Amino acid sequence: MTRVTASNSLYPQFGLCLKKRKCMQRIALCPAGAMTVSAGAPFVKEESMRSFHNGVLGSVVVAFSIVLSSCSSAFDKSTGPEMATGPATSFGKWTPGPGECSTTIHDSYSVVGPDRQLYPTWHPPVDRSTGCSFGHEHGRDPRGSDLYQAVGDILFGYANEALDIYDPNNPRHEDHVGHKIEWENDVEMRLNGEAAAAGLRITCDVLTKLHQGTHSKDAFTNNLHELAYHISCIDGTAMHLTMLAAIGTPGEFVRSCDRDAHVTVGTAIPTNSPSGGGKRILPDRGCIEEHFLVPDGQSSDISTALRESWQISQSIRTEGGRRLARINPYHQVLHPSRFYDPALPNDVGRPIDACYEVEPNGDRAQTSLCDDSTGGGTLLGVTFDDPQSEFDGVLRFVDINSNTITNADGPEVWYSDPFGKNARTEPFPGSIRQVIARINNDIVLESGPAIGRNRNYGGPTVHAPN
Repeated sequence: MTRVTASNSLYPQFGLCLKKRKCMQRIALCPAGAMTVSAGAPFVKEESMRSFHNGVLGSVVVAFSIVLSSCSSAFDKSTGPEMATGPATSFGKWTPGPGECSTTIHDSYSVVGPDRQLYPTWHPPVDRSTGCSFGHEHGRDPRGSDLYQAVGDILFGYANEALDIYDPNNPRHEDHVGHKIEWENDVEMRLNGEAAAAGLRITCDVLTKLHQGTHSKDAFTNNLHELAYHISCIDGTAMHLTMLAAIGTPGEFVRSCDRDAHVTVGTAIPTNSPSGGGKRILPDRGCIEEHFLVPDGQSSDISTALRESWQISQSIRTEGGRRLARINPYHQVLHPSRFYDPALPNDVGRPIDACYEVEPNGDRAQTSLCDDSTGGGTLLGVTFDDPQSEFDGVLRFVDINSNTITNADGPEVWYSDPFGKNARTEPFPGSIRQVIARINNDIVLESGPAIGRNRNYGGPTVHAPN
């Protein structure tokens, strides 16, 4: 039983579309170090699409002169099957619980990266061949995305592996279960200025993966989390990015019930973690006491007490600091299995434990989440990792927000450090290949809506840690 595949996810077949009805341009990219580009005949967009990037409401004709020439490298599939030379650090980290699938079955969901290392990738919560359960989930099956043909299977831990090379004394490794995928096809974007006034409609395909562990203490201090972000729009906006996103300030988080309050917890790993834009908004014990444990006749405010919001503000910048692209997706989790409580071991409190609490003044949880988890109070001692608990992090969504490109002078392919900085035109040790369309799109594309809001990735066997 093997599901090992070769991935092109770090050298995608980058194009503006995968559906014929969307197609305006397709640029196929060979694996790292193998692409050659030559001049070709200009391509003219279909008349119904106006170019807003060379002047709002300007010409309908946009010339593209990039075509693919031949590819040859060690990663070229024409040379034979892709074979891994060894496992990535992220491979083989999952340990099954009682009655769950074996590690052999789990590790068969694997993909060979461009570095020829073997990486874990998406799998269903239940193995379809054997019927055994993994007890965790990774979000939406990426094979349904219109970008899957271009992106391939998502590598879990590639940016972390790059950091091991770029800065071997300061690694950042993340657990397996936290990798979460979300995607949506034909997302209608919100436009700005004259584009909006003209009634222009722009749609995008979006595929994103964030390591978003909501069961452990990791995010209380650690702000570096692997992000893969792919977007392709009918106006020419296109990005294929992978990095360790610095989300907020290392060593602290922002309270879910008071988004002006920063909670200092300790030292981040690695200790030289850079500060980033955005913030990690997480629940703490005070939020539980104020909004989860409430008087009789009042309902617990679950959103204020527990909702996590991982707000990313990430850019790709050159060595000189020039910004090439900027994204700021917000990854939301509604019912995590942890909150920060410095009075407890490992600083981790459990919402399911709070379901059983009654404060001296009589305040207690008043929510169907607790009722459903405990059988209306008849099931005693339900633990955080019991599938019976509703606090398992399976309800998530992503606010796409803005996608800005300032790369009109090109090239499409850049090599950045693992944090998306110091981008150059040639690879270097520990660099990651980033693909960014050769356009400036800041005139038109304002932001995108939420995706995944109505999806539930849970199941009868899914449980924290998830």
